[in-house]
Amino acid sequence: MELTTNERQGIIVWVYSLRHFKTLKRFGLIHYASRRMKYVVMYINQSDVEMTQKKLADLHFVRKVELSYRPFINLDFKDFFGKEKRDAAKEQIEEKGSSKTVF
Repeated sequence: MELTTNERQGIIVWVYSLRHFKTLKRFGLIHYASRRMKYVVMYINQSDVEMTQKKLADLHFVRKVELSYRPFINLDFKDFFGKEKRDAAKEQIEEKGSSKTVF
């Protein structure tokens, strides 16, 4: 038996009332629900995102549906931090070479 991972994407569903919380359960896995701000964070398969987003937007108790951009953001930062250190070192070298003492 081989373990396979499903590509998931987060959806934020803004609602008028959390009275219909059970109805939202059938669309995906509910991760968090805010009673005060009236939104629900849920995860669904990435292949079903467009269809589910349209279905959710058509419900009468849904105010707005937003998609999470996390799957599309590059989270590999090891090259970024290396560049930052090199740039800082170059700036220090340039400052030492061109600095003049003024009294």
